[in-house]
Amino acid sequence: MAESTGTGATERVADVLLLFTYGPPTLGVSRVSRELDLSKAVVHRILQSLSSRNLIAYDPDSREYRLGPAAAALGSRALRDSDLRAAALPYLAELRDRLHETVTISAKVHGGRVYLDQVVGNHEITMSVELGRRFPLHAGSSGKCMLAHSDPDEVDRMLAGELTALTPATPTDPEALRAELVEIRDRGYAASAGERQGDAGSVAVPVFGPGGLVGAVSVCGPRFRVTEEFVDATAPELIETADRITAQLGGTAPARAVPTSTGRTT
Repeated sequence: MAESTGTGATERVADVLLLFTYGPPTLGVSRVSRELDLSKAVVHRILQSLSSRNLIAYDPDSREYRLGPAAAALGSRALRDSDLRAAALPYLAELRDRLHETVTISAKVHGGRVYLDQVVGNHEITMSVELGRRFPLHAGSSGKCMLAHSDPDEVDRMLAGELTALTPATPTDPEALRAELVEIRDRGYAASAGERQGDAGSVAVPVFGPGGLVGAVSVCGPRFRVTEEFVDATAPELIETADRITAQLGGTAPARAVPTSTGRTT
């Protein structure tokens, strides 16, 4: 099991806490043990330690654990102090006012990405996203554009693992996804239709800081409005917005081809 391989106690605690950022709202000892390949005794000790500090809380009805108030406080502080969020917000509002669809900013995190903030569209029927929840990189435009610009070893590890289908449209063929990542790098943006959420479509562009990739900015809305024509028209504006955020952070945007067509799957 993982605890016998030399992985430090700090890493095990972090892995347990991160497991609560996606999936079901409550987790039991057996589920955590199975997901992280840790013994139940080790998991129980970690959960007790986190619970004593209110980072997680025990639910007596389900006999499982959920994130606690201290975790919520940490998340709120992280959002408030995020350089990426602060740099992006004025540009998100400008883009929403021009396109009238929801505009989001996501950050790359260990094992996926999280939405940091959004400026919701002003149509009568619009879309909003769940802030702070971790999503996989292979599903949806924000994740795919980050994955396309991730370290090749990280891409290989992800494609060698299980690509969970969040919807029937989620990419689950590793070789097809690898080919799509090449196209995304070349044209500078990713598009999706129903990959993370069945009735939604989106287009996204990566954002870079001084150390490289940090996140992605996206425009998203109901699938019936986010058509290929919408994506083709929106991509140049979104690229310009992402590059302005990158410049604000002191990063450098990669060279890319002039956007021509989505090449997306439906």
